[in-house]
Amino acid sequence: MSETDYYKILGVNKNASDGDIKKAYRKLAMKYHPDRLGSDKAAEEKFKTISEAYAVLSDKEKRKQYDMFGSNGFQQRYSQEDIFRGFDLNNILREFGFGGGGGFGNNTRFDFGGRPGGRNQRPVKGADLEYELPLTLSEVINGTDKTISYNHDGQANKIAIKIPKGMVSGKKLRLNGKGQPSAYGGPSGDLFVKARVNTDPLFRIEGHDLYFNREIKLSEALLGTQLAIPTPDNRQLSLKIPSGTKHKTKFRLSGNGLPHINDTQKGDLYVEIKVKMAKTLNEQQIQLIEKLAETGL
Repeated sequence: MSETDYYKILGVNKNASDGDIKKAYRKLAMKYHPDRLGSDKAAEEKFKTISEAYAVLSDKEKRKQYDMFGSNGFQQRYSQEDIFRGFDLNNILREFGFGGGGGFGNNTRFDFGGRPGGRNQRPVKGADLEYELPLTLSEVINGTDKTISYNHDGQANKIAIKIPKGMVSGKKLRLNGKGQPSAYGGPSGDLFVKARVNTDPLFRIEGHDLYFNREIKLSEALLGTQLAIPTPDNRQLSLKIPSGTKHKTKFRLSGNGLPHINDTQKGDLYVEIKVKMAKTLNEQQIQLIEKLAETGL
């Protein structure tokens, strides 16, 4: 959905006073009103657009909601009927010296840019709220019960919620009707509980996948070895490291990552190998490496 900048449409800044907004609309209405330009379709569409901008920015509550949620969020909450509710365009234009609103009166059906309108529109919904919930890796794997406290309609509310398995960072739970009440008699908004998984000392978390760093000796990288790899649910997996493994090689242990919500599928566990290079060598090690060098290794 494209953004609609009502301030830009009227040519004012976001700190413009009510008087500045009214003055800007009057100037544009004088220029684009259908009574002046006849059947100019482009001008008619421009007139509709500036009237919509003025209907929002001249109303304190609508302007507050628009500034808070932006164009897209505002349009999800307000239909065309909602935007023009309480806005008598005919009276406003008569104040500016026009005989009427050119068909865009307070009790008519609006059709601005093809967006729906009309008297039968559902009352505007209250604002949604979002609560960020920190979770441990264990809680993501096993699920958990939480009690959260959040501000609702100016008061602190507590609510018990069940967190399912697989609530990785960014995932949201929707609690219907737990958001802000509607200012226009409509339903309350919703509360979205958004997960944020805490940093873990062993595993790096990326979505449902986990990354584990394991350091091995140079001799183990050259000759190969067998490693015991921990999992986040306290198991041990055996991983075979083939001879000649390079530094930063990744091995995937499929299905050993984090669970998906309401699904048997799991992410993967990736083991990244770090080959340890000695900073200093003793005499014996130097002699052995020199012999290896003579063999062409």
